[in-house]
Amino acid sequence: MRWYVTYRLSDRDLVEMMAERGLSLAHTTILRWVRRYAPEFIKRWHRFGRTSGRSWRVDETYVRVAGKWAYLYRAVDSVGDTIDFMLSPKRDLTAAKLFLRLALSGTGGIRPRVINVDGHPAYARAIAELKRSGDLSQRCRCRPSPYLNNVIEQDHRFIKKRIAASLWFRSAEGALRTIDGYEAMHLIRKGQIRWLPKGEVVGQRRFIHTLFGIAA
Repeated sequence: MRWYVTYRLSDRDLVEMMAERGLSLAHTTILRWVRRYAPEFIKRWHRFGRTSGRSWRVDETYVRVAGKWAYLYRAVDSVGDTIDFMLSPKRDLTAAKLFLRLALSGTGGIRPRVINVDGHPAYARAIAELKRSGDLSQRCRCRPSPYLNNVIEQDHRFIKKRIAASLWFRSAEGALRTIDGYEAMHLIRKGQIRWLPKGEVVGQRRFIHTLFGIAA
């Protein structure tokens, strides 16, 4: 499962790799593992993650789900650390507001001082409503800035490449659970675990094994 959510390998590539090691399994088994354990992966890493910054970059990208386009909302801070993500069938005020609330719920009470967005008007309206409700500080700025959002545009690439290698998704539930795995492994590789440096591949593997109680 770790290989599947980390590298641009299809489920059938992994079946062949396992066959080389004398292991026989169906490609659907790999997909079931990912959908079963990826959400747990997301739940468990948070208590080990480092605190995100207060300058956010928020954007959405397209994802093909069951033959239709959906929207993957994502937020990172100024150094590219993942804050949160959300899959939505629509790109509108309701989705923008729901995503920002979701992102705020996982920051441990830390509120952004500025939220950099693209030109989509729903963000400004969502931020204004969240200020009125007290979810955001009155001093929090909404700053439309395509240039500053280059950070998140670059960060989209890992997720988009991984999704393309999987040949998209057949259901919304499958998409969400699989993207959970992609995002979790991406943030681990970016060095968002407090004691685990970026690029420490062996340490990353050990951390995941420890997370799930797997013997080395």
